[in-house]
Amino acid sequence: MDVKVEKAHPLFAAIVTGIDLSAPPTEETVTCVEDLMAEYGVVCLRGSGATDDQHIAFSRAFGPLELPPDLKIKSGFKPRLAYGLYDASNLDAEGNIVVKDTTRHKYAKGNELFHTDSSFNSLPTKWSLLLAHVVPPEGGDTQFIDARAVYDALSDEMKQKLDGLVAEHNLWHSRARGGFSTVTEEMKKAMPAAQHPIVRESANGRKTLVIGAHAASIVGMGAEEGLALIDELNAFAAQPQFIYAHKWEDGDLVIWDNRCTLHRATAFEDQKYKRDMRRTTINEYGPEIASTSLASVQ
Repeated sequence: MDVKVEKAHPLFAAIVTGIDLSAPPTEETVTCVEDLMAEYGVVCLRGSGATDDQHIAFSRAFGPLELPPDLKIKSGFKPRLAYGLYDASNLDAEGNIVVKDTTRHKYAKGNELFHTDSSFNSLPTKWSLLLAHVVPPEGGDTQFIDARAVYDALSDEMKQKLDGLVAEHNLWHSRARGGFSTVTEEMKKAMPAAQHPIVRESANGRKTLVIGAHAASIVGMGAEEGLALIDELNAFAAQPQFIYAHKWEDGDLVIWDNRCTLHRATAFEDQKYKRDMRRTTINEYGPEIASTSLASVQ
């Protein structure tokens, strides 16, 4: 392999060429990508041009797929993509632009808050792999935060305060903050909260924060105090020096480690331009299953 790596930000993230997704990944490819991800946290495989099947096969080489859940939302969520793919687009099942202020449009607004994918799931998420099929001519960047660098920059007093704390992550908490408020009891039951330590070790051994918009409370702490601490950490993490803004090109496959990064979508003229983005997410271990089906195997 003739792999070329260009660092995209002083702290993390890289643009990589020379990795071929047209064939199943070899042991050499898997080792190379694992090493790149451990170092950079966010890696763009530029110009991958992968098909849906190639995207899925490549993802499975690094862990079991986390399948899209059935959130029990009754309107606007008819799937348009292949098994295993999340639809991160502004398109409906017929390929038309999703109309403003519909259920689907409001739900997607939560993605504009910094978060880590699927931290509300009990199975530990590993990476997300987002492939650009169609990008708008302007806007629609994805911003990333290196939560390892954020942890390093915390005061010793704050690090001691966070040691041993556990946060509860809830999908509906972040959606409410994004303006999606129509949540039924059936939806809450389908996607309950999950708990994770606020501080964990990343793939390269550095300590990192597991925070973001899904974090709703801190176990053993009063509601107001816990949320205030989460908001303080999220605001600290969102300082410009920690942020890399990825400007998409058609065919980019961007991989990010959910265990040590945060990310958010940024606005574009979503009633004028199509943005077709397809994502796989993989877990560290466990069955290839949707989070909403976990109850049947636990």
